[in-house]
Amino acid sequence: MNRYIATFYSHFGAMSYYDSITKQGISAKLMPVPRKVSSSCGTCVSYENVVPVDLNGCELDCVYRDVDKKLVCEIRK
Repeated sequence: MNRYIATFYSHFGAMSYYDSITKQGISAKLMPVPRKVSSSCGTCVSYENVVPVDLNGCELDCVYRDVDKKLVCEIRK
């Protein structure tokens, strides 16, 4: 399992993404964006999964994978 942090252009996008992935059975939490990552809305979704989740319609900015405490962008919209 990998740890991912998804950032968004709006709070609504973060909430939509969170709702969608939790309905898929993925354990996730809403949290403030880490300081080492910039984001438009300041809210991110942190979750663990085998692969990053790419959803349309949720104003996704970037999905970062935590690699040895460094965040690497896996998906950029």
